[in-house]
Amino acid sequence: MTDDLLKYRSEFPILEETVYLISHSLGAMPRATYERLHDYADKWATRGVRAWAEGWWDMPVTIGNEIARIIGADENTVVMHQNVSICQSLLLSCLLPLKDSKRNKIVFEELNFPSVMYAYEAHARAHGLRIEQVKSDDGITIPTQRMLDAIDEETLLVPMSHVLFKSAFLQDAKAITQRAHEVGAMVVLDTYQSAGTVPFSVKDLNVEFATGGSVKWLCGGPGAGYLYVRPDLIDQLQPKTTGWMAHEHPFAFESEMHYAPNITRFLHGSPAIPALYAAESGYKIINEIGVAAIREKSMRQTQRLIELAEEAGFRVTSPKDPAQRGGTITVWDDHAAEITKELIRREFIVDYRPGAGVRISPHFYTKDEELVLVVAEMKKIRDNGEYASEKAGAAF
Repeated sequence: MTDDLLKYRSEFPILEETVYLISHSLGAMPRATYERLHDYADKWATRGVRAWAEGWWDMPVTIGNEIARIIGADENTVVMHQNVSICQSLLLSCLLPLKDSKRNKIVFEELNFPSVMYAYEAHARAHGLRIEQVKSDDGITIPTQRMLDAIDEETLLVPMSHVLFKSAFLQDAKAITQRAHEVGAMVVLDTYQSAGTVPFSVKDLNVEFATGGSVKWLCGGPGAGYLYVRPDLIDQLQPKTTGWMAHEHPFAFESEMHYAPNITRFLHGSPAIPALYAAESGYKIINEIGVAAIREKSMRQTQRLIELAEEAGFRVTSPKDPAQRGGTITVWDDHAAEITKELIRREFIVDYRPGAGVRISPHFYTKDEELVLVVAEMKKIRDNGEYASEKAGAAF
């Protein structure tokens, strides 16, 4: 079978030296990113402060528009931030203080990414919010009905992960959002582990907000998070986590805040311009390929990984149903952490999460034979007891 997406392998230098199966953690860097970062340095070196007026100032929106295409959003509804923690805190600042409202409950799954939970727990202590964590029975999945049952008329916000980071369990975002809307609650969809590998549309899902980052499947590197706000809410909300870029007339340097009448009201201080330069190349490749084509290959390769792992005597902890699975396969062994360290030492780049095992992620640039190679290497390490020493490093 011809794999047309392999023509993109030459765009990613690290693939020449490693079996790179960790796009769930850090996507491979496009070759064009070298050029874009040189462009940034050249612009700063030759244009100086004029660079702001010649493109830098608009980049949180113009780069956000590239993300909008990937997540099915309208133009000018996505702005770039440094990370998801900032985005979640910024959104919550729009809704607080509650002024003794009974609608003060935050609902999220206990397998949410810890950084998100930390942000909400800190705000809960300061503002009297109640947090309900929806429990998992197996440490891998979250029962959808349990999420639905937790969302009631006292729920303010549901900050949910579209795909769980530990196991790649794909949650039913549509059902959860519909339930939230039935009782007047809002949804923040964290698409960090889905954007770029699972097709979806924030418009079709009708979520109020979505956020994510570029580190993983988008191949955009660190420091380039993004925030989507549903168009009908843009001029209704006033973030308290704010700054001069959110002002309607930032260069008037007024002492009072007057929010911009567009998506820029969800900005704050000066953006991380180098990160935006670095991120753009990955977005363009994802948009050129199309997420639907990436998903088709991902489902085929993750299914093959499951078969190979089980044939080798490993236990797969990711969901077997492709409709409930993102782009990652997790493989358990009692020595999974040590196997992971030894794989990395041998240039098979994967990672490990407690309770899930070795996380392995093919992407559009992955060869089928690399799936065979990584499982064979895992089996060899296990069968021969060739575990890495405790001093060996491990990827994030």
